[in-house]
Amino acid sequence: MIVIPAIDLKDGEAVRLYKGDYGQKTVYSSRPEEIAKGFERMGAKYLHVVDLDGAKDAQATNKETIKRIRDAIAIPMELGGGIRDMATVKMYLEEIGIDRVILGTAALRDRDFLVAALNAYGPDRIVVGVDIKDGYVSTSGWLETSQIYYLDFIDELVELGVTTIVCTDISKDGTLTGPSMPVYAAIHAHSPINFVVSGGVKDAQDVYDVNDAGYYGCIVGKAFYEGRIDLKEVIANVG
Repeated sequence: MIVIPAIDLKDGEAVRLYKGDYGQKTVYSSRPEEIAKGFERMGAKYLHVVDLDGAKDAQATNKETIKRIRDAIAIPMELGGGIRDMATVKMYLEEIGIDRVILGTAALRDRDFLVAALNAYGPDRIVVGVDIKDGYVSTSGWLETSQIYYLDFIDELVELGVTTIVCTDISKDGTLTGPSMPVYAAIHAHSPINFVVSGGVKDAQDVYDVNDAGYYGCIVGKAFYEGRIDLKEVIANVG
């Protein structure tokens, strides 16, 4: 399993939201590239970055900050938030050098776009974010909830050729109450897809539990920023 530390960006700063609420924001740094370098020194093998402004407004608002992060580290980096057309996919993958992009709203609303991205760059570089609220897929920076059940959506993604998803239970994100293990157990039993557990991780034991379950990856965010987890130790023990 890979342990993937996270940086969420808003207005060029590293922040965390509570349950995806843009009104409940904690700012951790105005220099997110320094945080990224710290993660690399701790042994992280991948970095997860989310453009919260992009997710909400469908624009590459934090492009320059994202470029600074990419230029500051050598480890692979994945990026999500507001990537809803091929021009933006190309810009991040080819111009800035992001290793893989995470499509969310666009993957749900525009299957042709998702297929085009998969055909152009392959499933190793096109990941889909499956954000869940009360069992249904959420979109637009978690501000809207669809009527599509998350397991049905995952079935569609597998049929289209998606091999990896980042799956977040919004009710857990930023709460430090532990990940929604029943949600992930259901995915694991239902589908062959690789998935990254995201949301709610509160301590090292949560990461070890995800690892023991045999899942592909686990994102660590607020638990690190709040000093609840020794990321270097966890990465060494899991990786």
